Amino acid sequence: MSTLTHPHSPSRQAAGFWLGVLGTACFAVTLPATRLATGTAADPQLSPLFVTLGRAAMAGLLSAAFLVVTRAAWPTARQWRLLSMSMLGNAIGYPLLLAWALRSVTATHAAVVTALLPLTTAVVAAWVLHQRARPAFWACAVLGSALVVVFAWTREHSQGGFGFEPADLLLLGAMVFASIGYVFGAKVTPELGAEQVICWVCLGALPLTLPAALWLWPANAADIRPSAWGGFLYVGSVSMWAGFFAWYRGLHWGGALRVSQTQLLQPFLAMVFAWPLLGEQPDAVAIGFALAVVATVFVSRRLR
Repeated sequence: MSTLTHPHSPSRQAAGFWLGVLGTACFAVTLPATRLATGTAADPQLSPLFVTLGRAAMAGLLSAAFLVVTRAAWPTARQWRLLSMSMLGNAIGYPLLLAWALRSVTATHAAVVTALLPLTTAVVAAWVLHQRARPAFWACAVLGSALVVVFAWTREHSQGGFGFEPADLLLLGAMVFASIGYVFGAKVTPELGAEQVICWVCLGALPLTLPAALWLWPANAADIRPSAWGGFLYVGSVSMWAGFFAWYRGLHWGGALRVSQTQLLQPFLAMVFAWPLLGEQPDAVAIGFALAVVATVFVSRRLR
């Protein structure tokens, strides 16, 4: 008997798990890409508010085209209520707080702090979706999160790394928003489909995000580095749009509570991507903890 009460077959649940991994990999690039887009406090590029609204507007335009081509039916009033919660979390709250934080801390620092996102998502999923798991599943989730905390402490003492930063409060707030957005989006996915959920979320925000993004368009656009524009294009087309196609489908097929644990991989994937993009090279300690966290994800998946 499965740990979670779930209507899909084992093969469909396995496919959902791997779609969750794919979505996690797409989202892992978000941290270094956002850092590229915003720059640092000492070397600012695009403003965090413009990045937030601009990426949502870009995804909204892509979503409009997708919904027209697929002739999608208009959501009901109840579905719009769920979509509005996902909109608040994924289109506004998470990207805005993340972008502001990454002006002050490195992508690697943010990756470690936001590594607790799987646990917060699992808690929200259990609360909102009424999904159940045995204590052993929660033990794996807590163990994976605890490994991340130990990793942060190890870095702090050995390399002067991850002491408390004011930006950490922004990152913690971002995790709460992201968890709410993920779970409410997953709740409406069985009715609308994974692709339509993120498209309606982005389209619903478009009347706000598009005019605001045009108004905030940087006056010194010609002076912005191409790498910053590249990061902006990524977070608009993949982080805010295409990545959710895999992510919401994975949450639906595999179960939001279990698939959310694939996010434990995200901080370490973010470190891998931050190396070529930002020059933040991972070390042996990071790799060792990554392997341990990966093990907890697979153990939690195989629990019956």
